[in-house]
Amino acid sequence: MRNSSMKKMIFLALTLALILACSPLSPATPQPAATLDVLYTSAAQTLSAMSTEGAAILTSQPLSSPTVTLSIPTSTAVEFQTLTPVPPITKCDVAAFISDVTYPDGSSVGFGVAFTKIWRVRNVGTCTWTPSYALVYVSGERFGAPSAVALPGNVAPGQSIDIPVQLVAPDQSGRFKGYWMLRNPSGVLFGVGDSGDASIYVDVNVSGYVVAGYDFIDNYCDASWKTASQDLPCPGKDGDSRGFVFVQSPAIMENGSSQSRGLITHPEQVRDGFITGKYPAVKIQSGDRFQAWVNCMNKADDCDLIFKLQYQIGKGSIQTLGQWREVYEGQYYPISIDLSALSGENVKFILTVLANGSAHEDYAQWIAPRITRLSSQPPTATARPSRTPTVTPTGSTTPTPTASATASATSTATATPTPTDTPTPTNTP
Repeated sequence: MRNSSMKKMIFLALTLALILACSPLSPATPQPAATLDVLYTSAAQTLSAMSTEGAAILTSQPLSSPTVTLSIPTSTAVEFQTLTPVPPITKCDVAAFISDVTYPDGSSVGFGVAFTKIWRVRNVGTCTWTPSYALVYVSGERFGAPSAVALPGNVAPGQSIDIPVQLVAPDQSGRFKGYWMLRNPSGVLFGVGDSGDASIYVDVNVSGYVVAGYDFIDNYCDASWKTASQDLPCPGKDGDSRGFVFVQSPAIMENGSSQSRGLITHPEQVRDGFITGKYPAVKIQSGDRFQAWVNCMNKADDCDLIFKLQYQIGKGSIQTLGQWREVYEGQYYPISIDLSALSGENVKFILTVLANGSAHEDYAQWIAPRITRLSSQPPTATARPSRTPTVTPTGSTTPTPTASATASATSTATATPTPTDTPTPTNTP
């Protein structure tokens, strides 16, 4: 049907072209504009007719539209695997800090005071603790404790235990901390906290008083005094050629200043003579110090001698802690020796003075010789025996400057207490 219509349209077009070409009505000289108008009009009419015919054809015979069918595959249900819950990670050995049973952080203790620190901890691991487990020191202040302390019993998971450790406070003021952890039988350390590796600790403030642990002047007649030739009485008598010892109160020092008391020791009146006094045994504690000032007595301007401090333990050999030469030059010298190396020993101290050549006017004066001790308690007043003769040394009041005093200390076989302060000339106490 469509081919027939097209043939008709072609036929009409050819007919029109032939008519136009052969028409006798055409003027001898055609006018271009008129000719074109006729052609356009005829062509338009032909096309209009063709359009009308085509529309009629399309209306009478509508085109059939193809039917499109979409094929959507049916989805298959996906089966998801059910996950099994993962249990929380657990540890065999881990602890939780509960409380400080004794000495909470910042507690105060005195110098050298023994105290018991107790921690309460809980076993939050999965393994039972046994006495093969231990609390061990790891860092900080050790407080004189052992390096490890065994647990006092078994501790099942979920149970708590109190762990005591015996400690001793340091012999100095300040705030001190010591850190500890638990250790299993395999030697593995563990602690507290979320990660199980934090330490527990002791934290204390140490303070106190310095008191006299032993006073050499109060007990000077308990000592055995002698020279090279004989034993001496106590108290002695000033001017005794055999040598003598007594207490001067008040004590007048080389520079004219006054102290409460001084122990005067004078060697035998011979060249290079000496005097020595051995005291009864004194038990030494950690932190003890021997302290004194040494000088010549005021107005003893010909004084030239050597002070010596010695000690003996039991029947052992005599050891020297230090010695100092002194001349009359208007000054005095402090002595301070740490005796901690002798802690726990019963020690006999020996005070000795040697003439450096002539013993003339060798009035050696020990000012406040004592063993100082750290204590948590304030010092208490004690009654002092009166054994003080009157003394008037001879000699001029004009000091004669000479070589300054020197100090030395000798090591010992059993312990080595050493001077911590180098003697320094001092004009005023």
